[in-house]
Amino acid sequence: MNLHRRSLAAAALSLMACASPAWSQLSEPPGAAAADYVPDEGQPGKDVIWLPTAQSLVERMLALAKLTPRDHLIDLGSGDGRLVITAAQRGATAHGIEYNPDLVAYAQRAAASAGVSDRATFEKADIFESDFSKATVITMFLLPDLNMRLRPTLLDMKPGTRIVSNSFGMGDWEPDETVAVKEDCSTYCNAYKWTVPAKVAGTWRFGDSELVLTQTFQKIAGTLREAGSARPISEAHVNGARIGFVVGGQRFSGEVDGSRIRGTVDGKPWRATRR
Repeated sequence: MNLHRRSLAAAALSLMACASPAWSQLSEPPGAAAADYVPDEGQPGKDVIWLPTAQSLVERMLALAKLTPRDHLIDLGSGDGRLVITAAQRGATAHGIEYNPDLVAYAQRAAASAGVSDRATFEKADIFESDFSKATVITMFLLPDLNMRLRPTLLDMKPGTRIVSNSFGMGDWEPDETVAVKEDCSTYCNAYKWTVPAKVAGTWRFGDSELVLTQTFQKIAGTLREAGSARPISEAHVNGARIGFVVGGQRFSGEVDGSRIRGTVDGKPWRATRR
């Protein structure tokens, strides 16, 4: 993976201070021979430097994502390809998007050497011009300003998509889970996970009742209006496409599918449609 830097001076200080992460969207190094190319730790690129990510953190990131062989993982800024290759070794299909063509070729050779070229693929592309909407897992190691640029696109992905970031957050979109790696990792050793939430804000009708919801990422609040009264909901949450809340002692749970919710309330079926 790679990480975009704020400035050459800041990147140089980071390089002196650490020995393990990797930094995104590198430009093409002049005159590199692809067949002989081996990335240099701290090599300069287009407003970036490259540093390898600790393998121990790669493993924890994939564990945090709960990666399975059914998943399709896309790594944004895939660098030397180690996360993509490790995901493929776990049985998933995985794809890396990387701007530096020599890193792409290097990662392809590494995938071939590991015997996973059928499941670990790479392309030379700009992450901001790429379509990664089919992924079930997104991984990245980007600075907060790039995360924030990507955030609207990530939030528009299919509810339930898991996003795991090395070391940097998403502003006020709080992570669902956080892990810290202490073994074989000296700096940039935290990983953050988000699950893309369904968009549930609005007014939902079921029977003679109205459920009015507000939403801030995975956090929701609202009221249930019926028979001329309005009661607040509690214990409310949305996790991917799953929604749950309690009102008047009744526990609602359901699955969001666009403008419909289907689920149960105290064991009985309920359905709601957004107005």
